Amino acid sequence: MEERIASPAKTIEILQSNDFQFLKKFGQNFLIDLHVLDKIIRAADVQAEDVCVEIGPGIGSLTQALAEHAREVIAVEIDDRLIPILQENLKAYSNVTLIHQDFLKLDVKALLEEKGIHRPIKVIANLPYYITTPIIMGLFESGIPLAGMTVMVQEEVARRIQAGPGSKDYGALSLAVQYYAEAYIAAFVPQNCFMPRPKVGSAVLQLTTYKEKPVSVKDEKRMFSLIRAAFGQRRKTLVNCLRNAEALALDKERILEALESLGISEQIRGEALTLQQFAALSDALMED
Repeated sequence: MEERIASPAKTIEILQSNDFQFLKKFGQNFLIDLHVLDKIIRAADVQAEDVCVEIGPGIGSLTQALAEHAREVIAVEIDDRLIPILQENLKAYSNVTLIHQDFLKLDVKALLEEKGIHRPIKVIANLPYYITTPIIMGLFESGIPLAGMTVMVQEEVARRIQAGPGSKDYGALSLAVQYYAEAYIAAFVPQNCFMPRPKVGSAVLQLTTYKEKPVSVKDEKRMFSLIRAAFGQRRKTLVNCLRNAEALALDKERILEALESLGISEQIRGEALTLQQFAALSDALMED
């Protein structure tokens, strides 16, 4: 077995020998805790036949562990300075493909087709905080075969994604993610597990994709427009939030009729509705 990259001593050695300087614009925080690394692998349930896509491998700490458990690892790194470091650190692993690319601009579907991969993949990543939501939602909406995601994210974001109705963390992001996957926080990770230390705590978030969506709705885009409007002004009632949303073009009478037909109080706020209720309300408001 190769020496662990994720140890503090090894990470410092690699950084110093390559005179590597962290760039704030890439949100670089390298994992240096082997116990957290193990928790990520366990949460993702990486098996010998799995194909894993890693976003932002850094110096290869997580990539190394994935390569030792999975059939194939595709690691996508935006920082060209890290490519030669990754090539050196991972030269013992023939099942790793390195791609120098901005993941948000990568056509993952085309890449998988080019490589002849048709089975559901597992996405595993230590995500920079500033692109967490675009990456997660982009993957869900891309139509690629996706078994699930195991992502290290800002603790606050993880709590928002996992939150249920009535809680202060519950919002449009919670509902958007939970439409596609079951979410749970596998571990909380303190700042001292990274180099350099981030300003806030992190969490390992496991998202297991549904084989069938938990709700049926006539128009997904319409439902999510409704959800965004419902949380646009949290202190206002749902009726007022929807009536004030110009993009929805709904009058108060129509909203009240839809709520009454579903047995929902006109005094309710958006944060109290479940995903199922939002789907039903969206359908009710589409009826002539």
